[in-house]
Amino acid sequence: MSLCDWALMNLRNAGTLKSLFVPGGVLLLAAVALLQGGFVSLSPAAIDFYYFAVFGAGVLLAWRFHASRVLFALFTLFLAHRAVVFFSAGKVAATGPGHIAFETVALLLPLNFIVFSAARERGWGIPAALPRLALLFFEAVLVAILCRPGTTSSPVLVRFPILSPSLFRWTHIPQLALLAFFAAAVVLLMRVMLYRKPVESGLFWSLVAIFLALQANGIGRLATAYWATAGLLLLTSIIENSYVLAYHDELTSLPARRAFNEALLRLEAPYAIAAVDIDHFKSFNDTYGHDTGDEVLRMVAGRLARVGGGGQMFRVGGEEFSILFPGKTTKEVLPHLETLRALIEDSSFRVRGTPERRRAPRTSGRRVEDKLGSRRRRRTSLRAMESSSGLSVTVSIGVAEPGTATTEVEQVIQAADKALYRAKKAGRNRVETAIESHGRGSRSRRNIA
Repeated sequence: MSLCDWALMNLRNAGTLKSLFVPGGVLLLAAVALLQGGFVSLSPAAIDFYYFAVFGAGVLLAWRFHASRVLFALFTLFLAHRAVVFFSAGKVAATGPGHIAFETVALLLPLNFIVFSAARERGWGIPAALPRLALLFFEAVLVAILCRPGTTSSPVLVRFPILSPSLFRWTHIPQLALLAFFAAAVVLLMRVMLYRKPVESGLFWSLVAIFLALQANGIGRLATAYWATAGLLLLTSIIENSYVLAYHDELTSLPARRAFNEALLRLEAPYAIAAVDIDHFKSFNDTYGHDTGDEVLRMVAGRLARVGGGGQMFRVGGEEFSILFPGKTTKEVLPHLETLRALIEDSSFRVRGTPERRRAPRTSGRRVEDKLGSRRRRRTSLRAMESSSGLSVTVSIGVAEPGTATTEVEQVIQAADKALYRAKKAGRNRVETAIESHGRGSRSRRNIA
């Protein structure tokens, strides 16, 4: 699959579109409408309050939530804007230090955002912060040298014309800076589609707001409002990221137990609840290691997220998942669950590296023999799932719906768990229901011991 096809496929995904446009795109669109639509007239005092409140609150939140990337992005934005204001003496300049600061900042900012997008969250330790502080210090010194008194124009590298200047009469931003903005936008957009993280989306929309600020000459009431909006988008990404961490599982990106519990409160009959459990997952961890177990969880979660019938997928703990089907009966969801089971069964998993083995047992006698025997049995069960294309992973599923004896949601969950237990006892890799008429369940094409 080409990179273009992959990007188009992700753009069609509703989750990717939501992570891209909400809340960053919506906030920026509202800011543009307010600032340039003529709906409200903001005084300079109101814009200054907005500006300093955003950057002050953003720095505090970034520090409190250990969002080092956002913190340094805010610092960069603030220093860049103050440099343009300082060297321009508060007025738009066509030449001289003010114009040089504008062109230099326009080139450096998108390059910094590429660096921040690729950086890892490493806390506030000196070894982690020192490279970023050194980068900001170097850039501050560079701008100060280029904007020294008496200098009338930027270095040729900053204002080098790539194409005919007549094509760029619509902007004051140098062509090389425009290229840097385009490259940064592509990098950030790809990261949003790949990771679907609020911080990546915040960096992308903040970059767009910076571009609008520079289009407004970088200084003045309108430009200051766009600089503040760029900071607001970064601040909002911190809040959105905290929500995602609270309601989504970090390993699989599926909604977590808190989201599951809240979704249960909104359920009204008819509905169906499916309990899903990965077969032999403990054997995966014991035989191949926890890293392989995590890869299995991510792979299965990716398949489970494709469930049809309007199912809502949740990871409720360990190797356990739950699917809610609002407005559906057990009979209606069974074909979707069987398709899901078969999809996972047909997906092979290739183990990376060698299996983890303890080098020497610390106990002796019968306990050692029992442990070795149980380990052999687990490995035998895993070998039964191995094929030439990799390791087969299967799931067992139990599904239930409200009935005369299961009127409460908790009772339906317990009934689904009992159906899951029957699927495990009947040979695994099955779909079992809590309704007697469907008690035989759906057996896979091959038995899994």
